[in-house]
Amino acid sequence: MRLKNKVAVITGGNSGIGFGIAKEYAAEGAVGTIVGRNEETLKSAVAALGDQFIGIRCDVTKLDELTGMFAETAQKFGKLDVLVVNAGGAIGAGTAGNLADVTEDSFDKIMNLNLKSVFFTVQKALPYLKDGASVVMIGSLAAHKPLDGLTTYGGAKAAVVNFARSFSKDLANRKIRVNILSPGTIDTPVFEKFGIPTDIAMELKQHVGTSNLVQRIGLPSEMGKVAVFLGSDDSSFVIGQEIVADGGVYHF
Repeated sequence: MRLKNKVAVITGGNSGIGFGIAKEYAAEGAVGTIVGRNEETLKSAVAALGDQFIGIRCDVTKLDELTGMFAETAQKFGKLDVLVVNAGGAIGAGTAGNLADVTEDSFDKIMNLNLKSVFFTVQKALPYLKDGASVVMIGSLAAHKPLDGLTTYGGAKAAVVNFARSFSKDLANRKIRVNILSPGTIDTPVFEKFGIPTDIAMELKQHVGTSNLVQRIGLPSEMGKVAVFLGSDDSSFVIGQEIVADGGVYHF
């Protein structure tokens, strides 16, 4: 129970890596809010987590909605102990392409979701974060390893890594620690967004998994366990750092 009675906000906590983090946080005793744009998945996620978490619909690219979400969370739970900035993605509206293919509209959508929203999620949380709180920002292997079609996304995530270091310095007087968890390929619903049959999706996952030393793709629960470490007092001497949890791709 490393997070017992700690209040957490997890953006994008209704599915994928965010939901994996939320489940591990709940198992470790945390309470708080999961945030997402999809009402249906928010409801199902809250039902699965039990009575420790509430769900608040919020588009993290809209600053007024972020402000309202943090105020509502604070009204119910009080000050925040942990903020997990997970919302983002490279698939969907504004999907990035290679340099020659990216339109201004696509560039703006990717940057708004994966970079601008990260900056302002942390900024809008500041009045509610306790001194000594932990901020966990979700980066990506793409910040370090160029991936086909993810040029803009990778650039945004590289900037997020830098944010963690800058934010840590900005918030040092409040002893707020900011760190990064950068996943590799994880088994999330993003594979279904490609619209390919289940059996082919399984083959794709197996193929992608062969690119790392573990020889499989990661699980949301595995990312959740790393996020628990970064959100808990176990990482009290870790600040402005990045953990790349990719099964052994980046360094080999």
